[in-house]
Amino acid sequence: MAVREASTTAEGSGGFGGVVPPGASRARLSARERLLAAANELFYNEGVHTVGIDRVIERAGVAKASLYNTFGSKDELVRAYLETRHASVTQRITQAVERYDTPRERLLAVFEGQGELFAQPDYRGCAFARASAESHPGDLVEQAAEAYRRWVRALLTELAARAGVPEPGVLARQLHLLYDGSGQSARMDHDPAAADAARAAAATLLDAALARGTAARR
Repeated sequence: MAVREASTTAEGSGGFGGVVPPGASRARLSARERLLAAANELFYNEGVHTVGIDRVIERAGVAKASLYNTFGSKDELVRAYLETRHASVTQRITQAVERYDTPRERLLAVFEGQGELFAQPDYRGCAFARASAESHPGDLVEQAAEAYRRWVRALLTELAARAGVPEPGVLARQLHLLYDGSGQSARMDHDPAAADAARAAAATLLDAALARGTAARR
């Protein structure tokens, strides 16, 4: 079940996948954890290509050899950074969905989970949209972004099917547009309430799809 593909990570910059456990001493973290924490902060706030590897190493407080021994290259560090973001978003959305019992509320809860992410004080938009704007066709960033988008679409399709929508893939595509748009609106307007507007629009689309299904069975 797509909704249960969650991984447990600590919160980081922008409410997405950090790697520093709450209350952990920086000195006690492994080189991998320190590098990912630094990458999470710098890549998310400034861009994956804007930030050079030397800045990540300096922020992490590790030797350059530690980065290459752990990740092999900056590209692999970027991939790991995006994977932690994916895991953290998955966890947050999954937790929101699983608070509800009815299929309708579980589907709409996806947007509630988004609202929790938007409310983070340092939210700067979707990490995947930001990173993919700097990517090249087929590179590791694009692959990570595509994997994340496949997860979102699969989740929405599954939840729509469980809600009884006759063409869940069609509704999932519409809801995915709302999902993307609410993230962009929350970032540009500095308004977490974008998720509430998206949820209301999603409810309207869901009800219309269910009504069409009912009419078709008559």
